[in-house]
Amino acid sequence: MAFKIKPFYKINNVPIYNVDMEEGVLGKANNNGTIIVNKNIKDLNQLKDVINHEMVHIKQMKRGDLDYDEKNVYWKGKTIKRSSIKEGSPSLAWEKEAYNKTK
Repeated sequence: MAFKIKPFYKINNVPIYNVDMEEGVLGKANNNGTIIVNKNIKDLNQLKDVINHEMVHIKQMKRGDLDYDEKNVYWKGKTIKRSSIKEGSPSLAWEKEAYNKTK
Protein backbone atom coordinates (compact mmCIF):
# COMPACT_ATOMS: atom_id res chain seq x y z
CA MET A 1 0.00 0.00 0.00
CA ALA A 2 1.40 3.35 -1.03
CA PHE A 3 1.13 6.50 1.02
CA LYS A 4 0.53 10.03 -0.16
CA ILE A 5 2.35 13.12 0.99
CA LYS A 6 0.10 16.14 1.11
CA PRO A 7 1.40 19.37 -0.38
CA PHE A 8 1.91 22.20 2.06
CA TYR A 9 0.39 24.62 -0.44
CA LYS A 10 -1.33 24.77 -3.81
CA ILE A 11 -1.37 27.59 -6.35
CA ASN A 12 -3.54 27.28 -9.47
CA ASN A 13 -3.83 23.53 -8.80
CA VAL A 14 -0.04 23.17 -8.71
CA PRO A 15 0.92 21.21 -5.58
CA ILE A 16 3.95 22.58 -3.74
CA TYR A 17 5.97 20.36 -1.42
CA ASN A 18 8.51 21.30 1.24
CA VAL A 19 11.40 18.78 1.06
CA ASP A 20 15.06 18.21 1.83
CA MET A 21 17.11 19.38 -1.14
CA GLU A 22 20.79 19.39 -1.93
CA GLU A 23 22.74 22.41 -0.77
CA GLY A 24 22.36 25.42 -3.03
CA VAL A 25 19.08 24.23 -4.58
CA LEU A 26 16.09 26.30 -3.53
CA GLY A 27 13.35 24.83 -5.71
CA LYS A 28 12.48 22.70 -8.68
CA ALA A 29 9.57 22.54 -11.11
CA ASN A 30 8.85 18.91 -11.89
CA ASN A 31 7.54 17.83 -15.25
CA ASN A 32 4.70 16.06 -13.46
CA GLY A 33 3.25 19.49 -12.65
CA THR A 34 4.45 19.80 -9.05
CA ILE A 35 6.94 22.10 -7.38
CA ILE A 36 9.33 21.20 -4.61
CA VAL A 37 10.97 23.82 -2.42
CA ASN A 38 13.83 23.53 0.01
CA LYS A 39 12.41 23.00 3.49
CA ASN A 40 15.25 25.06 4.96
CA ILE A 41 13.95 28.31 3.46
CA LYS A 42 12.77 30.32 6.44
CA ASP A 43 12.34 33.76 4.88
CA LEU A 44 8.78 34.05 3.54
CA ASN A 45 9.79 36.58 0.87
CA GLN A 46 12.47 34.21 -0.41
CA LEU A 47 9.97 31.32 -0.38
CA LYS A 48 7.52 33.43 -2.40
CA ASP A 49 10.26 34.32 -4.90
CA VAL A 50 11.28 30.67 -5.33
CA ILE A 51 7.67 29.56 -5.87
CA ASN A 52 7.02 32.35 -8.38
CA HIS A 53 10.21 31.43 -10.28
CA GLU A 54 9.29 27.74 -10.41
CA MET A 55 5.72 28.60 -11.51
CA VAL A 56 7.23 30.18 -14.64
CA HIS A 57 8.88 26.82 -15.40
CA ILE A 58 5.56 25.01 -14.83
CA LYS A 59 3.94 27.37 -17.36
CA GLN A 60 6.82 26.77 -19.81
CA MET A 61 6.23 23.02 -19.54
CA LYS A 62 2.45 23.36 -19.90
CA ARG A 63 2.81 25.34 -23.12
CA GLY A 64 5.29 22.76 -24.49
CA ASP A 65 8.43 24.89 -24.48
CA LEU A 66 10.32 23.11 -21.68
CA ASP A 67 10.77 19.50 -20.65
CA TYR A 68 13.60 17.40 -19.27
CA ASP A 69 14.73 13.92 -18.39
CA GLU A 70 17.80 12.57 -16.62
CA LYS A 71 20.15 13.34 -19.52
CA ASN A 72 18.65 16.27 -21.43
CA VAL A 73 16.68 19.48 -21.27
CA TYR A 74 14.32 20.15 -24.17
CA TRP A 75 13.73 23.83 -24.93
CA LYS A 76 11.52 24.85 -27.84
CA GLY A 77 12.39 21.76 -29.85
CA LYS A 78 16.12 21.79 -29.11
CA THR A 79 17.87 19.10 -27.08
CA ILE A 80 20.51 20.30 -24.61
CA LYS A 81 22.65 17.79 -22.73
CA ARG A 82 22.36 18.45 -19.00
CA SER A 83 26.05 17.61 -18.62
CA SER A 84 26.90 20.57 -20.88
CA ILE A 85 25.09 23.25 -18.84
CA LYS A 86 25.14 24.75 -15.37
CA GLU A 87 21.58 24.16 -14.28
CA GLY A 88 19.86 27.21 -12.87
CA SER A 89 22.20 29.59 -14.68
CA PRO A 90 20.44 32.86 -15.55
CA SER A 91 22.02 32.69 -19.01
CA LEU A 92 19.89 29.68 -20.04
CA ALA A 93 16.88 30.71 -22.14
CA TRP A 94 14.26 29.12 -19.85
CA GLU A 95 15.95 30.61 -16.80
CA LYS A 96 16.19 34.07 -18.41
CA GLU A 97 12.43 34.07 -18.85
CA ALA A 98 11.87 32.94 -15.26
CA TYR A 99 14.26 35.51 -13.82
CA ASN A 100 12.82 38.31 -15.98
CA LYS A 101 9.26 37.52 -14.93
CA THR A 102 10.05 37.27 -11.24
CA LYS A 103 12.31 40.27 -10.66
